Amino acid sequence: MARFRPQKPVIAVIGATGTGKSQLAVEIARRFNGEIINSDAMQLYEGLPVITNKITDEEMKGVPHHLLGAISHNEETWTVTEFVKRALHVIKDIHSRGKLPVVVGGTHYYVQSLLFNDTLAGGTGDSEDLKQDNAHGEAYPILDEPTEVILAKLREVDPVMADRWHPNDRRKIQRSLEIWLKTGKPASQMYEEQSLRKQSSVTGDGEAEKQRPARTARFPALVFWVHAANESLRARLDARVEKMLANGLLSEVDELDRFLQSRESEGTQVDRTRGIWVSIGYKEFEGYQRTLAAGSASEKELEKLRTQAIEQVQAGTRQYAKRQIRWIRIKLLNALTNANSTKSLYLLDGSDLSQWHDSVESPALDLAGKFLDGEPLPEPQNLSNAAAEMLAPKREYDLSERRDLWQRKTCEACNTVAVTEADWNKHIQSRGHKIREKKRRQRQETSAENSKKKPNIQDAGPEDPLGDIESTMAALDDLVSDQK
Repeated sequence: MARFRPQKPVIAVIGATGTGKSQLAVEIARRFNGEIINSDAMQLYEGLPVITNKITDEEMKGVPHHLLGAISHNEETWTVTEFVKRALHVIKDIHSRGKLPVVVGGTHYYVQSLLFNDTLAGGTGDSEDLKQDNAHGEAYPILDEPTEVILAKLREVDPVMADRWHPNDRRKIQRSLEIWLKTGKPASQMYEEQSLRKQSSVTGDGEAEKQRPARTARFPALVFWVHAANESLRARLDARVEKMLANGLLSEVDELDRFLQSRESEGTQVDRTRGIWVSIGYKEFEGYQRTLAAGSASEKELEKLRTQAIEQVQAGTRQYAKRQIRWIRIKLLNALTNANSTKSLYLLDGSDLSQWHDSVESPALDLAGKFLDGEPLPEPQNLSNAAAEMLAPKREYDLSERRDLWQRKTCEACNTVAVTEADWNKHIQSRGHKIREKKRRQRQETSAENSKKKPNIQDAGPEDPLGDIESTMAALDDLVSDQK
């Protein structure tokens, strides 16, 4: 049987933080004459190797790395559009030298948009037809207005997208309006046109299919998902914080503080809600570091602040890992399905580090060799028990592409806004909602009864403080549940 080796192939390594992606990427690049392209948004920033968890020179083992430390602290993180443009240029150069591009990183919407054409990753409006202006406020002052002002304008020009987002989700509201400002076309219309292109491709009729195909893979690609079970990964991530401290985390926090102060002394306002400032490790230890530098706190107070900061970093890292896995299981798996590329994603179980070679490195190198030689590959689900479980999409659709499921509802009892049917169902099943809804109905019934008889001040009973406490405790329970 004739073999057809893939032309201009790409291998990608994805997975949650702390799973060993960089280590595997280096071994693949060493074996198959490759070079590595970073796809982690925070690792785009220069310096700060501890906060951004960069691979060390020793760990690189001589393999060239690209897009690592490419931007300064005062620059905003690259948009999807900018990343894809830069990465495609690097990939073209690597291919021209007869080498293999190996993409690695945990910013999965970067990877997804690089691997597939026609991806509005995450539904926030970053497409290849849009160019992000980092100083958008100068061109479009309304984008720097309060969120409610931006939302009001979005309701005027694109009511569908205005109802899509929660009223407090400033970034997505801002981005949806920016699409309209830059293109003159509502974001909702762009998504609808993309959906029609997909349908046209599936049915095989219509001019749209001839003009532009639905989502397709840019390259012959093999994707490795390095995964670790929750218990194993949690222990690994928690232990990493102490290692970060030992490797100089506090000196990097101090470095960022000095940079911040110098910018502010020049009269430059720094947006600390974006870019390097939202990296896990800086904001959590900022208070501790400043208190330590001031020299006014007791040892007991400092130890308390240090412990709190460590716990915050651990919690933030765990939540980030959950979001990374969720993206893979919902967005990336559905994108692969839409592109008929589900057999290009292989999960490697790295839960047991003592079995790394047999469970991760060896099967990855074997699969990569077969892929590059054009040999048949096994079914991804058959690789391990973890693969069989995790490679089933968590949800059979990407919500950003299902406009029929965008349903905005407001709970009058709780003053809570839900923007999808799933969010609404989750809310109305919560303990807090049930208690507040019960109290609301009781108030309505009491009001109706009182309206039937002459008002009498003496009939008015005392407030029910226990009921208010119960509602408050229920709300806290719901909040804790949402964080899990």
